[in-house]
Amino acid sequence: MSYPLEAVPNFSEGRDRSTIEALGRALAQRARLLDLHVDADHNRSVFTLAGQPGELVAALITGIACAKERIDLRRHEGAHPRVGAADVVPVVGVRPEDRERAQAAATEVARRVGDELGLPVFLYGEGRGPAFFRRGGPEELQRRLDEGELAPDFGPARLDPNAGAVLVGARRPLIAFNVVLQTDDLELAREIAAVVREAGGGFPGVRALGFALPSRGVVQVSMNVEDPERVALHEVVARVREEAAARGVEAGDSELVGLLPASAAAAASLDALGLPALDASRLLEVRLLGGDTA
Repeated sequence: MSYPLEAVPNFSEGRDRSTIEALGRALAQRARLLDLHVDADHNRSVFTLAGQPGELVAALITGIACAKERIDLRRHEGAHPRVGAADVVPVVGVRPEDRERAQAAATEVARRVGDELGLPVFLYGEGRGPAFFRRGGPEELQRRLDEGELAPDFGPARLDPNAGAVLVGARRPLIAFNVVLQTDDLELAREIAAVVREAGGGFPGVRALGFALPSRGVVQVSMNVEDPERVALHEVVARVREEAAARGVEAGDSELVGLLPASAAAAASLDALGLPALDASRLLEVRLLGGDTA
């Protein structure tokens, strides 16, 4: 059997336990569920799956159908930007030689979501990442469709009133990582995010946003490190801490969303990353090749 692919669907629900459990059951029918990260402040759940291409496609279609049925964006409130109930659905080729398989699986997911579920689907990639489509939220995305600025790759040109649209793409492994700041100053978190992200002259391939976490009374710098082999995670974390200290704020613990490539874990200590603990169950390659579930 060939090396498994990974999928990391992000759903716009992080508070309703029954819906989160229903999504997990739907996804686990056809693929291995490796990890689940739930964030009530973001109102978002991130599932990590593994399987062969056909298994992942079937699992993702079932999970997106569940999200369409159970999540209503019109009632959704949360810190994280989104345009869909099943907001972003990446398929990941962990090894370079698996990227074409990941691309083919992502395209098949997109086609079936458009054809079978009747949702507009946008394929994202280099130059047009999820943020390109999320700008301004669902209302702005619909305006861009109505005015001909954008067209979906599959499905109708009108967002579903409840479920919105779906962003689907194939990508390499990335690291989703958050650093908590011991303050409730959201502008400060946004300033630091602007310093470390590529668009602000920071680290190449790093996307970063500042978010408030009302349930904890603090803020967070939330980052995607899109090329962990090019940019060391511990250097990004160190820069966030330095920028916070320069503003008189202490950085708290870090938070890993999903799984961590083994190479990133080998390059840094837990202290450097700000993680309270990390064991083999959080390493991507270990989980992909193992048989355990989340």
